[in-house]
Amino acid sequence: MPELSHRRRLLVLAICCMSLLIVSLDNTVLNVALPSMREDLGADVAGMQWTIDAYTLVLASLLMLAGSTADRIGRRKVFKTGLVLFTLGSVLCSLAPNLESLVAFRMLQAVGGSMLNPVAMSIITNTFTEPRARARAIGVWGAVVGISMAAGPLVGGLLVDSVGWRSIFWINLPVGLAALLLTIRYVPESRAPK
Repeated sequence: MPELSHRRRLLVLAICCMSLLIVSLDNTVLNVALPSMREDLGADVAGMQWTIDAYTLVLASLLMLAGSTADRIGRRKVFKTGLVLFTLGSVLCSLAPNLESLVAFRMLQAVGGSMLNPVAMSIITNTFTEPRARARAIGVWGAVVGISMAAGPLVGGLLVDSVGWRSIFWINLPVGLAALLLTIRYVPESRAPK
């Protein structure tokens, strides 16, 4: 891979941070929206728990597979697929007519999410080759988790209160699309050495 300019490396980092933001934010905003979702969908508490559990189970199950697949067939390719699936899953979640559909669409989101976090880390380590720059980039990327965890309940509460629970999934659409377009333009393809 040719050496990237400082500006382009920062853009790649920002794109990876955007993907982490939507995946991390999604879990915390959902917790705030659960009572409203439960009432609107006529679901019981156990059913609502599946909106979180199904996502977590699928995401955790596929993390290693997504990372190793990206190393073999291309990180950018898998990252783009993850952005498409996560964003599509978010849109479908916002349109879910019932609990069963919502759980299925959350699982689709999780498949996409599993392709984002481990692959973003690989993209960052491949982009920032100098140890100090790599450490700073990983630190920034990790700080996004803290920001999203802190902002999630606030953002979720504001959206649910002012627009409704479906809006918590809409916020992923512009961020996911922007990250996808920027990935196509700025993130170089890379694979693990054979």
